[in-house]
Amino acid sequence: MSAAPRVVVVTRATDYEALLARHGTREAARFFLETRGQSIDEVEGRHRRFEVSLGVVLQSIPVQWRRSRVDRADLSRFVFEPEDVVVPVGQDGLVANAAKYLDGQLVVGVNPDPDRFDGVLVPHRAERAKRLLRAAAEGQVEVEVRTMVEATFDDGQRLLALNEVFLGHRTHQSARYRLRHAGKEERQSSSGLIVSTGTGATGWARSIHLAHHAGVELPRPVDPRLVFFVREAFPSVATGTSLVEGVFPGDDALEVTSEMNEGGTVFGDGIEDDRIDFRWGLRARVRVAKERLRLVR
Repeated sequence: MSAAPRVVVVTRATDYEALLARHGTREAARFFLETRGQSIDEVEGRHRRFEVSLGVVLQSIPVQWRRSRVDRADLSRFVFEPEDVVVPVGQDGLVANAAKYLDGQLVVGVNPDPDRFDGVLVPHRAERAKRLLRAAAEGQVEVEVRTMVEATFDDGQRLLALNEVFLGHRTHQSARYRLRHAGKEERQSSSGLIVSTGTGATGWARSIHLAHHAGVELPRPVDPRLVFFVREAFPSVATGTSLVEGVFPGDDALEVTSEMNEGGTVFGDGIEDDRIDFRWGLRARVRVAKERLRLVR
């Protein structure tokens, strides 16, 4: 007899919970905010809306099914099963946080506050969870497959991301490196560079694209291509600015070799604490990952 389906609900602390953790009590948190011209009522209201949505999701899981709940901070230690149905309840970034630890599991993103969150990766309201969970367990759902990006290093390390990978200096001061793309190589000094998927092209990459007045077309969310942008490349006798953007397919890679004695860093999806030190001489190859996000639509 096969095991009952397991639903893994992924959450993160709300702003209200973070305030309580920092200040100890609601009154202390209220005083802190009011002395700065802010009100705790709005923060508490958002927390209540989240709790209501989370309760609806939990009640939607059939009683005979298995269930787990994992906080974002514990994802790296949680063991997912191949047939899990993963349910992030929160904003879009929570899906990106979970995606790097998955390997083909279906993801049902639930938006607890549609008035505040865009819901690109969490498109479903909590009330739809009951029907979607059963359909997902039976394989009767529409699945959108999204490309992910990886950075592999010549010392064996690997970093995986859903939106983008950043390579540069951890203080965002001038980063020095050699960049190789499409048979061309250039030594650069810049504020770092990002390599983005189509999912990330709606966020950080889009902002840089607009600032660049870029000539490249951003990939669509399901596009199996990557785009890269160099931020504020500086021209000098030793560094160039001719290789600052480009799109490349899944069978190609962007090579970056660090020339930073200290402070070099590589991280994904904006999570700077989960980083790889990019020291002098270390080479990174950034390309499409074999993993894909399977998002229930």
